Amino acid sequence: MTTDLLAPLDLAFWNIESAEHPMHLGALGVFSAHSPTAGAHAADLLASRAAAVPGLRMRIRDLWQPSPLRPLSFGSASREPDPDFDPLNHVLLHAPTADFHAEAGRLMERSLVRGRPPWEAHVLPGEDGVSFAVLFKFHHALADGLRALTLAAAILDPMDMPERRPRPEEPRRGLLPDVRKLPGLVRGALSDVGRALDIGASVAVSSLGMRSSSAFTSEATGTRRTAGVVIDLDDVQRVRKTQGGTVNDVLIAVVAGALRRWLDERGDGSDGVAPRALIPVSKRRPRTAHPQGNRLSGYLIRLPVDDPDPLGRFDAVRSAMDRNKDAGPNRGAGAVALLADHVPALGHRLGGPLVSQAARLWFDILVTSVPLPSLGMKLGGNPLTEVFPFAPLARGQSLAVAVSTYRGKVHYGLVADAKAVPDLDVLAAALTEEVQALITACGS
Repeated sequence: MTTDLLAPLDLAFWNIESAEHPMHLGALGVFSAHSPTAGAHAADLLASRAAAVPGLRMRIRDLWQPSPLRPLSFGSASREPDPDFDPLNHVLLHAPTADFHAEAGRLMERSLVRGRPPWEAHVLPGEDGVSFAVLFKFHHALADGLRALTLAAAILDPMDMPERRPRPEEPRRGLLPDVRKLPGLVRGALSDVGRALDIGASVAVSSLGMRSSSAFTSEATGTRRTAGVVIDLDDVQRVRKTQGGTVNDVLIAVVAGALRRWLDERGDGSDGVAPRALIPVSKRRPRTAHPQGNRLSGYLIRLPVDDPDPLGRFDAVRSAMDRNKDAGPNRGAGAVALLADHVPALGHRLGGPLVSQAARLWFDILVTSVPLPSLGMKLGGNPLTEVFPFAPLARGQSLAVAVSTYRGKVHYGLVADAKAVPDLDVLAAALTEEVQALITACGS
């Protein structure tokens, strides 16, 4: 294994983090236990398997020595094998608990140790003796949602996956561009400038118009609370088949309706509220030579929280998503992350603290989808029954929503600033209520 420079967006995630405000993503998997000792056995399996997964041995090292071959790498960082890697530093067995989410929230508060591979697996035995959970934490600079899934799956029980034909490896770029490509490169640079101006204008426009409730922003406390909700995919499909659109449109509309119920319940009021939701879009091609780098764009939409009609909210979400798809992921305010590619490493290093403060100016809430395989997963023969993804919570924001579909169920994972959102359970209940409201409104 050799060192590998962080992609620009990975470097940005690495630099906007602070000890008080971590930038890791997570996933809480709940397993049915065959015996009361299944959790302890699972911890042993995870530790023994982690040693054999190269990606889990990679630490991130800051680069402060300029390289003749990579003159712009000064101030960057690279992934490299940790010579002192010990799986027992990363796989941790906890005391039995009656509340997996309470423990997950407490553990999500803790920053990952930056001097060693930035991931952890916390095994939580259930007090009931018939279940246990594993909270996986990965720094976003090490892995995005898809890459984190790949690494986690590597230490679960093997799955019978269909064999895929390997894709030819793309040639690495040389130190100098091919002169035959210079005209295209110049055109590309001019296009990048135009795209940057377009994105900047879109960000400015996105800040105008309808107000966003103060419930979505807060002074960063670093505290965390999590919650999870499971709904039937069949119910989501009933709405989609009746009203059109996509499953994702329905899932986002459910979030909008739940936010309305939650705001009204806490007395904040939803009239005139239309928070800006960032919907990440992966631009990383599968099976490329370097799959671990983050390549994200996004769509930015106004959630119609102020609309009292469930079907009206759904139509507004569907129309907004259609407009974003027509424009593509390379333009518009949601594509700000793509600008990271055009900032030198030292710029990310020096500008990280400022960027970390700017998320609240760009969007109010993150709503992201994390893909999962349709095949059932197991650990030590114990089946995975539920899995709740947790997105990183940007500084100054109170709430992030992640969604995964697994074996006919939709799993919403909510992560919030614990002090700003002490009533996260109310929002979780509102998600279930909103699904039923949509079904009723559809007449099905």
